[in-house]
Amino acid sequence: MRKKYGFTWLSKLMFLLPGILGICVFTLIPFLDVLKRSFYTSLSKEFCGLANYRAVLQNQAFRLAAYHTARFAGVCLPLLLVVGLGLALAMDRYPFLEKWKAMYLFPMAMPGASIVLVWKLFFARQGLLNGFLGSRIDFFQGENAFWMLAFIYIWRNLGYTLVLWLAALKAVPGEVLEAARMDGAGNAESFFYITLPCLKGNCFTITVLSLLNVFKVFREAYLISGPYPPAEAYLLQYVFHNWYANLDFDKMAAGAVLSAAVAGSTVLLLKRIWDKGEGKL
Repeated sequence: MRKKYGFTWLSKLMFLLPGILGICVFTLIPFLDVLKRSFYTSLSKEFCGLANYRAVLQNQAFRLAAYHTARFAGVCLPLLLVVGLGLALAMDRYPFLEKWKAMYLFPMAMPGASIVLVWKLFFARQGLLNGFLGSRIDFFQGENAFWMLAFIYIWRNLGYTLVLWLAALKAVPGEVLEAARMDGAGNAESFFYITLPCLKGNCFTITVLSLLNVFKVFREAYLISGPYPPAEAYLLQYVFHNWYANLDFDKMAAGAVLSAAVAGSTVLLLKRIWDKGEGKL
């Protein structure tokens, strides 16, 4: 029995070893190197303690970018989750729509430059929308730039979120829903008391993935507004890009550690909220 269990444990370890090594080599070790660099100056390589962190937290550009990144996530994540779930429920109710679900991932397959080119064709000051409306609104300046960026983010990630919601809905026990309908429960009661509680675990995963995708919108934003966008659309990615251009690697390291700490704390907080919610069910 010992040999059998020892072999089982060893086989599990060997199965996980390639993934563990990949995470260590490509994620953990580079992050530890960044953490180390955040306590040293970039030019003289002298230990400076928390000076880099103080410089980052006192930097007005970093504060502005952090605020607008948090605002961007606060606006986009609820919209993306709610719209994606609504479309998934519609597709689950009308199965013929699922035949086209591969097309919903098409925006993610399109190059970022092509996406921006299409949106500029429609929403630029001289674009098709202004030509149709007879106006000269610049959708890529001021507050409009923030909402355009949010629109592009939701449009690009909606198909992926939709497919994840569809997979989650397929896992909801059909016999439980059927029993609820036989007991007189309507669509609203079945959704809020059966379907939605069953989606809690999947909702956490989708939320975390969508949150991580918030930090991947720099390519589209950069192609729209360049390295210095309107203040309303100034995200953390711009700060890191400008620090890289100025060779401020010490600030980049400290800012990256702070961003990772905030993102990790947010995920842990969400996990705690989800666990408490499941405990009440």
